[in-house]
Amino acid sequence: MFPVAILAGSYTKDSTKEVLHQRFAPPPGYHRQAYPSNSWPFYLSNLPLKPKDSPVCYYDGTTKQNDGIYLAVVALSIGKKDLHQCADAVIRLRAEHLFLQGKYKEIAFRQASGKTLSYLAWLGERRPDKQNLWSYLESVFNTANTTSLNQQLKSKDLAGLAIGDVFITPPPPSAAYGHAIIVVDKCTDEKGHVKFILAQSYMPAQEIQILNNPSDPGSPWYDLDFGQTLDTPEWTFTSSQLKSFE
Repeated sequence: MFPVAILAGSYTKDSTKEVLHQRFAPPPGYHRQAYPSNSWPFYLSNLPLKPKDSPVCYYDGTTKQNDGIYLAVVALSIGKKDLHQCADAVIRLRAEHLFLQGKYKEIAFRQASGKTLSYLAWLGERRPDKQNLWSYLESVFNTANTTSLNQQLKSKDLAGLAIGDVFITPPPPSAAYGHAIIVVDKCTDEKGHVKFILAQSYMPAQEIQILNNPSDPGSPWYDLDFGQTLDTPEWTFTSSQLKSFE
């Protein structure tokens, strides 16, 4: 195992940026759970955000029109290639969290071919660092998709929804592509009712965005009791399409 010290600060967030849980307070009567600072939920609920009203940028620098789609933009670079799409965004978040924890052996993702591309195997004799992690991720982005990510993730019951879970659907026979979105925050009231926040990337490659709730415009909070279908601004999922890395 490589020492974590050589990577200190590689993916440390800018402390001057507002983070997700700071910008979006829970609805009245709801509260967030506290998580260990090295946990997957903590990482996601502390994603840094671009200034308010910032547009989502595509990989080529152009901007995405916001027709009630998103309420905030995550301040993470996506590179200059048309690679960072929906499943790729989920993969990069998971990889960067594991990277920060020094869990390099766990950074491995299924490819469309059915093979798994491991970060350590890809590295060979090189040591992990910020630059080669991104190069590895671009290799993954080139060879993974919603189908391969869907195959890697584990199904779970909606009642157990947690930060870091993914709503995902691979391409159906009649469509060219599927979609994936990730749960990045969660809150609960005293009666056990749950609300959660979702994030996505999309096509063409674009920055990660915090989704608006079309059923409650202007709010990022979705109700866990949404019935059989989860309607998001650019995709509809079913209650059975929730999966997890863990």
